[in-house]
Amino acid sequence: MLQQFNIRTNEQENMHNITAQVRAAVQESGVQDGIVIIYSPHTTAGITINENADPDVVTDMLVGMDKAYPARNEFRHAEGNSSAHLKTSSVGASETVIIQDGKLLLGTWQGIYFCEFDGARDRTFYVKILEG
Repeated sequence: MLQQFNIRTNEQENMHNITAQVRAAVQESGVQDGIVIIYSPHTTAGITINENADPDVVTDMLVGMDKAYPARNEFRHAEGNSSAHLKTSSVGASETVIIQDGKLLLGTWQGIYFCEFDGARDRTFYVKILEG
């Protein structure tokens, strides 16, 4: 089962908690045991799993990525978003989560995030659910 989700990012950089959408897709699928793959088909946006209890974690992650991958004058990419490409490669385009007893097998504080590094934009992510 494959589901497509659309998301409008409203900031240059942000991490959007999409856990509820993924949970709903799993519940709708009826799969009790399997995996779910969450995938972003963009070169300047990614998917990650991290803490969802304290919103400061998202802020800290974005600050850290800006320090790790700052905009640089020597970058040659004409669009001027090489930092966004580097951040996306670092985070990755997908995450895989186990489904057990019809539920996502996430840790107590974990959430699934769509990471925007080059917004604001209309974006898409996919949720593929496999029984097994």
